[in-house]
Amino acid sequence: MAMVQIRNVRKAYEDGFEALKGVNLDIEEGEILALLGPNGAGKTTLISAICGITRITSGTISVGGHDTVRDYRAARKLIGLVPQELTLEPFQTVIDAVRFSRGLFGYPPDDSHVEHVLRTLTLWDKRDSKIVQLSGGMKRRVLIAKALGHEPRVLFLDEPTAGVDVELRRDMWETVARLKADGVTIILTTHYIEEAEAIADRVGVINKGEILLVENKSDLMARMGQKTLSIELTEPIDAVPAGLAGYALEQTRDGRTLRYTYDTRADRTGIARLMADLGSAGLRVRDVATSQNSLEDIFVGMVAEQEDRNGDKEASA
Repeated sequence: MAMVQIRNVRKAYEDGFEALKGVNLDIEEGEILALLGPNGAGKTTLISAICGITRITSGTISVGGHDTVRDYRAARKLIGLVPQELTLEPFQTVIDAVRFSRGLFGYPPDDSHVEHVLRTLTLWDKRDSKIVQLSGGMKRRVLIAKALGHEPRVLFLDEPTAGVDVELRRDMWETVARLKADGVTIILTTHYIEEAEAIADRVGVINKGEILLVENKSDLMARMGQKTLSIELTEPIDAVPAGLAGYALEQTRDGRTLRYTYDTRADRTGIARLMADLGSAGLRVRDVATSQNSLEDIFVGMVAEQEDRNGDKEASA
């Protein structure tokens, strides 16, 4: 059984707006799932539903085999949540904030664990400081420490590094790597797509309350990615010769480089024929290089496709 199971989950408001539209998703134990989507896509609503903060309209959610409605306490005890908002008691000390969070979940005091968490997040020297005295980046670290205080088996990171320093990001991802090694399931939402590309096992794309895709990151890149061949010429050209029109080449402003995009899944890329035709057109090649589409390119393309489909549906209605 998956650590988190989501079945046909809908969240609708009184005004008729649907924040989640029949979401189905399995998240396996010990994996890192990056959930990507633009603002208003439903990422935070979905996390809030799993954590029991938002009441769903229909469907079911279970965490570690515990239904989040019928067996709320057992499910919630398995979850650590790092929200976007800095929701902290300003006059509480750092160490007391983490101790209190641990106690909320019914765990006995364990100062050795609390010390380990604070040292991991470079907060040990600030343990007796009041939260009001901390910088924004340090407050974000405290949120993470509080989420880890009760040793959760599922950790939600809702835009955890938005607006924080590079050092915290590095510490955060090192912590994530250690938690994954311990079998903790991690669900990450982020606008920093390069981070998702670097650390996630699988990538989910959500937009307008619908899951567009959930797939192994490397499979997604291989299946949907395209490569671009950049061809540097020995001499600049004013325009692409007519004989090369069928390749849909893009020309840089200085006329020295042509770019050819091809599908990595195709049986034939057309590169060999293109190189021959370049010679026939009298163009001499100085150098070539290839680059693969990033996860961001794929993500933006999928969201745009959904927008186009929805626009077509509205036009035909």
